[in-house]
Amino acid sequence: MDLIDTEDETPRRNEPEYTVAEISGAIKKTLEGTFGRIRVRGEVGRVVRASSGHLYYDLKDDRGVLSCNTWKGQVPGLGVQPEEGLEVIVTGKVSSYGPQSRYNMIVDSIEVAGEGALMAMLEKRRKALAAEGLFDQQRKQALPFLPEVIGVVTSLQGAVIRDILHRLRDRFPRKVLIWPVAVQGENCAPQVSAAIKGFNALTPGGALPRPDLLIVARGGGSLEDLWGFNEEVVVRAAAASDIPLISAVGHETDTTLIDFAADQRAPTPTAAAELAVPVRLELMASLDSLDSRLSRSRAAMIESRRQRLADLSRALPRPDELLRPCEQRLDAALARLPSAWRAVIQTKSRAFERTGAQLRSGLLVQHTKQLKARVDKSSDALMRVLNAALARQSAQLDAAAALLTARPLQRAQRDMSDRLTRLLRDLRVSIERQIERDRTQLASLDRLHSTLSYTATLARGYALVWDAGTLVSSAEQAAQAGALELEFKDGRFATGGTQPGPGRGTGRRKPASKGPTEQKSLFDD
Repeated sequence: MDLIDTEDETPRRNEPEYTVAEISGAIKKTLEGTFGRIRVRGEVGRVVRASSGHLYYDLKDDRGVLSCNTWKGQVPGLGVQPEEGLEVIVTGKVSSYGPQSRYNMIVDSIEVAGEGALMAMLEKRRKALAAEGLFDQQRKQALPFLPEVIGVVTSLQGAVIRDILHRLRDRFPRKVLIWPVAVQGENCAPQVSAAIKGFNALTPGGALPRPDLLIVARGGGSLEDLWGFNEEVVVRAAAASDIPLISAVGHETDTTLIDFAADQRAPTPTAAAELAVPVRLELMASLDSLDSRLSRSRAAMIESRRQRLADLSRALPRPDELLRPCEQRLDAALARLPSAWRAVIQTKSRAFERTGAQLRSGLLVQHTKQLKARVDKSSDALMRVLNAALARQSAQLDAAAALLTARPLQRAQRDMSDRLTRLLRDLRVSIERQIERDRTQLASLDRLHSTLSYTATLARGYALVWDAGTLVSSAEQAAQAGALELEFKDGRFATGGTQPGPGRGTGRRKPASKGPTEQKSLFDD
């Protein structure tokens, strides 16, 4: 019998040895093989959305916590987005994460656990959107009284679209544009929001007319069926719509979040059509009633004005009574007109005689001579000044010519001489023009004197009567005069105190007198 030295040999054990990776893989296979695809109910804890798009969140109850994650590609198909505090039922498979020795559940579907949870989430979302001001009354628009085009967002299947079209046709037919959408399920919210935005993106007056009013409609259903109209994207699209929007989702007792964001809520789709347009027959009846009232009011107003005019006309005087004072003033003026006309003629005649007497006295001749004398005097003085200036300039030029011998100075002398020559020429032309203007004025005065002189009157057959060089202007002076002389246009004729016979005179003709009446040329010295 051999003895074994226990201190030299290590005792052998029967447990197998595993690596860390082997045990992690075994646990993973065990979890996935044991549970497979399962459904778990619980309350959503913290929710983290990674920058990669993956969702990480906790599912808990009063005893434990289960880590959950949803990959980026699975997020759109969840149905309900996880929110903290929401009670849900998740569907997926249990797995493990070896690097952290953790097990978790990969979730690909989430649904709300019961109507109470849905209502709690709905109330929470309503308060959050209301805090942003999306439901304020100041944001809501008034509905158009009679829209030309109405846009309807609903499903083509079902009775909703037929009820709306039938009601519009009965009340007031209008053009209707229909945007078909899914009214329940996961495609409902994105399609409804896209339809609202699409109608608002249409260009007014384009090939496809832009609606004046929108109706978002759906029939009744459960809370889960109507959940697409509670989604945030639908509510925000309705609140941002520039086109007035009527919400007609569900029946009268159903309430969705789009009802709060819409400009008007209708209890049913049929009621939405009634809110959209008035009744055509009622409008026609109202117009007929207003037209009859207008006719009666117009007739009453005309009759009242006619009676008022008749009352006022009785208080007015007769037209002939109003014209009588004017006729009297006209008659008085016509009666005064002949005497006034004669007085004006006499006044003008006396003024003309005074002017003729002044002209006959030789005043104009004297004035003309004085003017000629002044002109001659001015011309002589100007010529003296000009000659003196020329003499001074010549002396200066001679002195400068004697001093300047260099060629540049000679050129300057020539330039100065040219300038002086031009100056003298311009001065002479100016003086000649002034003399010509004075000569023209004197000729004009001479013609005026010839026109106004009494000699022009003698040329027309008149004669002047003289008594010893004194002009006889009345019969009394002629009777007292001894011998008279008659002055004609070509000379004087002495009467000798007797009247000339027919065809000849009794006195002798005298040559033209050289008295004060003889007119000389204006330019004679």
